[in-house]
Amino acid sequence: MTIKTTLQNEELARVPVQCQPYSLRRILVVEDEPEIRRLNAVVLKDSGYEVDTADDGMTGWYALHATCQAPDSYDLLITDYKMPGLTGLDLVERLRAAHMALPVIMASGTLPMEKLMNRDYWLQPLVTLPKPYSVEQLLGTVEAVLRTSDGIVPQHNRTT
Repeated sequence: MTIKTTLQNEELARVPVQCQPYSLRRILVVEDEPEIRRLNAVVLKDSGYEVDTADDGMTGWYALHATCQAPDSYDLLITDYKMPGLTGLDLVERLRAAHMALPVIMASGTLPMEKLMNRDYWLQPLVTLPKPYSVEQLLGTVEAVLRTSDGIVPQHNRTT
């Protein structure tokens, strides 16, 4: 199954941030395309992860600081690159500037690699996931990043 960007249902037009109870494997999905956001959340929840969603970068930023969240409660951020307002790259920049050592998967069909390569290492996402991607690619990438995230996040960004 490949996750595509076409909408099949108008009721998926806007999904607010939803907070779930704390779990050891908690993921924030930031995606402006409603169907992709919903499918990612369903696939990840069906695989045993706790999932919160945000429909744009600013809402994702607020979710990282929401009152229902304990500090450092997310294990992974999956964000789209191209979103109106605060882009995925802008979100990663804010995340790193706030010294949040959260691993990131940047998903995009239009990710400009030269833009990422010209950034400081600490601003770069851990992994890029080109769209369209299969459910297996999504889950494999998530599992790989979660397995190795302690060794990948740059040391100078870890909170002590």
